[in-house]
Amino acid sequence: MSLKFIKKLPTPDQIREEYPVSASMQELKKNRDKAISDVFTEKSDKFLVIIGPCSADNEDAVCEYVSRLAKVNEKVQDKLILIPRIYTNKPRTTGDGYKGIVHQPDPEKETDFLNGIIAMRKMQLRATNESGLTSADEMLYPENWGYVSDILSYVAIGARSVEDQQHRLVVSGFDVPAGMKNPTSGDFSVMLNSVYAAQHAHPFIYRGWEVNTTGNPLAHTILRGAVNKHGNSIPNYHYEDLVRLLEKYNERDLANPACIVDANHNNSNKQFKEQIRIVHEVIHSLRHNAGLRRLVKGVMVESYLEEGNQKIGEHIYGKSITDACLGWKDSEELIYRIADMV
Repeated sequence: MSLKFIKKLPTPDQIREEYPVSASMQELKKNRDKAISDVFTEKSDKFLVIIGPCSADNEDAVCEYVSRLAKVNEKVQDKLILIPRIYTNKPRTTGDGYKGIVHQPDPEKETDFLNGIIAMRKMQLRATNESGLTSADEMLYPENWGYVSDILSYVAIGARSVEDQQHRLVVSGFDVPAGMKNPTSGDFSVMLNSVYAAQHAHPFIYRGWEVNTTGNPLAHTILRGAVNKHGNSIPNYHYEDLVRLLEKYNERDLANPACIVDANHNNSNKQFKEQIRIVHEVIHSLRHNAGLRRLVKGVMVESYLEEGNQKIGEHIYGKSITDACLGWKDSEELIYRIADMV
């Protein structure tokens, strides 16, 4: 048998009991969840900014970043809701490179899932307790949901996971907004089919249990650009792309039509500074089309304390070890500019 079982990991209930959420944090999450959900159900016209490191690789640096973000949030909260990106899993199609803190709590050491799960939860808890901001994560492994479902206020499903049936079905049981990214092919139909599946009820097998879900009406789309057959980036944040997505939504019976525009990845061709220009263009498009203003609920930006990225082992505090990110100064200025524009 080639599938070798190494060791049984603690259940989500066991980890949550060891690292619990306080009563005050439960109340904070309840209020944050409602404020964010109200944007998707059009009870609020605030604009979402989901912003933070490409990968949350260092607890101290991530928590410092999120605490800085909280101070900015106080100044823009009448117009914006800032959601820190604390992404603890990194998709790796080839299997090489840093895979996120769940795999490698120490980026320079081998996989350690037990300590990785604990590191993930401890970092999410600390960041929220110190900042008062609940966060977003990418659910690369649906089985991880139970370890952080009482902490997160937003979940993203990546371009390589969005076609997977298990991801779609598990999202149908989430009680927070879940963004389904367009696949790397750029196919809007695949993305919208994923939203449709996530919004409906399903029976399926999960973690050894037969489960039923009621559907997640807050499932929505994320535009992150695409790749053509030659490997070249194809952006999909332009006015015409947004109009096309709106038309596709209008052809389908989906609850709460909504989109987040990811300003990095193939939209920027991974040129991190381009995120500033892209966000400006997106908001400019919304100001000229009321339908788009209702559809596009926010933007996603990769940002850290120091701009750019570094190789594992260089040890520059607050600098990405995966994709390059905006630095803090540019990020803060961009947030204030977004608040002025929306």
